Amino acid sequence: MTTTATRRWWKRRGGGDGMEDDDDLVPMDIQEQEEMVRSLEQKQAQQSRRWRRVFAGFLLGYAAFLIYSGFHHASSPWELQYHAYFMEDLSSPMVIVAGNYGYIIFALDWIAALACLFSVKGLLHSWKKWMWYSFYVSILVALFWTYYLLRLPRIRWDVAWLPFGPLIASALSLYVDHSMVESMQDINTLRSYMYNFKAL
Repeated sequence: MTTTATRRWWKRRGGGDGMEDDDDLVPMDIQEQEEMVRSLEQKQAQQSRRWRRVFAGFLLGYAAFLIYSGFHHASSPWELQYHAYFMEDLSSPMVIVAGNYGYIIFALDWIAALACLFSVKGLLHSWKKWMWYSFYVSILVALFWTYYLLRLPRIRWDVAWLPFGPLIASALSLYVDHSMVESMQDINTLRSYMYNFKAL
């Protein structure tokens, strides 16, 4: 009986459609194995580029929204409902440091947008360190917003995306990168099986 891993390197004798039987299996020659692995590598590379671009596009859209939100708040402070919830609660030391309530929110929105842009750069160039930078910056934003969210008289679930949006976006980019790398490792494992088979 052939194992599942080595069965990949066997083909049906005559290419019939009947039930698979070990007596009908013949080994694929080296060229066929190489072509199959190369084809899988090309498909995986195309899929990786496609999915990285799709998720990078979503993150760019979210970053653009955060930039717009920051500018809108700077020009018309507290007009946006999700910012207005915090108007009374931002502490005076924060105002003294920042000089104005509006600048605090403006800076936070821009920092969150920057975290998303780090993730985009990491996804498009397969640079995991930029995705980790994004994750760490997102943690800081999440801590700040969570602190002020918990200080509200009642928790506003409609603004839960403020602390967790950038954090989820950066975690998602790490997950996408991990999935793409893992699928490439599976193909590399298949290639190593090919060379092990050739050595037999």
